[in-house]
Amino acid sequence: MNEKKYDVAILGGGPGGYPAAIKLAQSGKKVALIEAKAVGGTCLNRGCIPTKTLIANADILHTIRKAKEFGIDVKEVSVDFTKMAEQKDTTVTKLKASLEGLIVSNGIDIIRGFGKFVSPNELKVMGQDNLLIKADAIIIATGTEPKEIAAFAFDGKFIHSSTTILELQTLPKSIAIVGGGVIGCEFASLYAELGVTVTVIEALPRLIPLECETLSAFLAKSFQKRGLNVMTGAMVSSIQKNSQGISIQLKDGKTVDADCALVAIGRSCNTIGIGLEQAGIAVDKAGMIAIDEHMRTAVPGIYAIGDITGKAMYAHVATHQGIVAAEDILGHTLHMNYDAVPGVIFTSPEIASVGMSLATALQRGYQATRTTYPFQALGKAQAAKQTDGFAQIVIDETTGQILGAQVAGHEASNLIAPMVTVIANELTIGCIPETIHAHPTMQEVWMESALIAQGIPLHYPPIKKRG
Repeated sequence: MNEKKYDVAILGGGPGGYPAAIKLAQSGKKVALIEAKAVGGTCLNRGCIPTKTLIANADILHTIRKAKEFGIDVKEVSVDFTKMAEQKDTTVTKLKASLEGLIVSNGIDIIRGFGKFVSPNELKVMGQDNLLIKADAIIIATGTEPKEIAAFAFDGKFIHSSTTILELQTLPKSIAIVGGGVIGCEFASLYAELGVTVTVIEALPRLIPLECETLSAFLAKSFQKRGLNVMTGAMVSSIQKNSQGISIQLKDGKTVDADCALVAIGRSCNTIGIGLEQAGIAVDKAGMIAIDEHMRTAVPGIYAIGDITGKAMYAHVATHQGIVAAEDILGHTLHMNYDAVPGVIFTSPEIASVGMSLATALQRGYQATRTTYPFQALGKAQAAKQTDGFAQIVIDETTGQILGAQVAGHEASNLIAPMVTVIANELTIGCIPETIHAHPTMQEVWMESALIAQGIPLHYPPIKKRG
């Protein structure tokens, strides 16, 4: 087997691995990027990009259906899901080709095959390329795959994972989604918009349980308004296939029938079978690798980034972790601030958050409070007929520091951006109204919410003083 020596080898070419490779290559390091499937990882090929492409199509459909409210008459509208699926695949193909070109243009070697540790500084690659790679530093960025339950294993026809459901070329008439987290709710919203009858089954008491209760309640109400069947506190005991599709049996005796099911109950770490024991790296029960603030593992010269670290399962977190690891390899100091990580859920309407919820802030010992401003009071929201939503800010009453922010509604994915900067820089509530906000825009919701927090609302009724 041929051997190659590199300064850095990166195991996994997803949103954590390839940015780290680019950063290192631009700083003069000889880098190998090892990928068993396709560059871009889950995000580009089987996650973020294909799902958001379909969601963008659904958003256009939603806007067309509302056209009459704006005085625009539209003739009969129909959905060609096969063409939507083709457009999704074309988008992924174009982006993948562009990404590969970007990687190669930076002088990075793409090694195509499955990489496995044979020692702390050696990786054996088997596949299209068969090599023994030696490196001074190694970054593990192997990501995760949909979690599968043996009792209702994926078959890609009746029982889908978030990967296989993207391969559908025609729409089912009905779908049952097991799991009311981010992935489940995004698919639920998408399919409901496309006219599919949707049932969401969540074992915990509320949807998106990792978000605060106000966002959860908003989404549940929105789903119910749109005709989705939401079942919380419901445990699935089995999924049976039949001539009509599937039948889900719940532990309380109820059944849910549908053409097919999407099981979205979490993700499993790709840390099994990559030879971590040969590198001296241990994993926890969930298969996650412990790291420090610089992404270093317990073994000198080996780093871990992305979902396998269990910090925050977002592509953008993996990207930043990759940059932090690369900077450490280059001898520079950079830290992760997990309190300033934006989370976005691309449902309709969208949901986004950053920092602490009120409950988390109180648990951490802050004398915290929360202020909320409804979209209905915004001129731009009224003009665009996007009044369903709100923004809220969590504040430390003692210092005025902004600890967190949550927003639900139109443009939430973009609205959260300035609050990430605010929290990352530990700004106080007074900084927001001191900043001029363009009018009329949705961004004014933060200024108005901040003014309420200070007890001096501008476009909201006066705040009654306590006592």
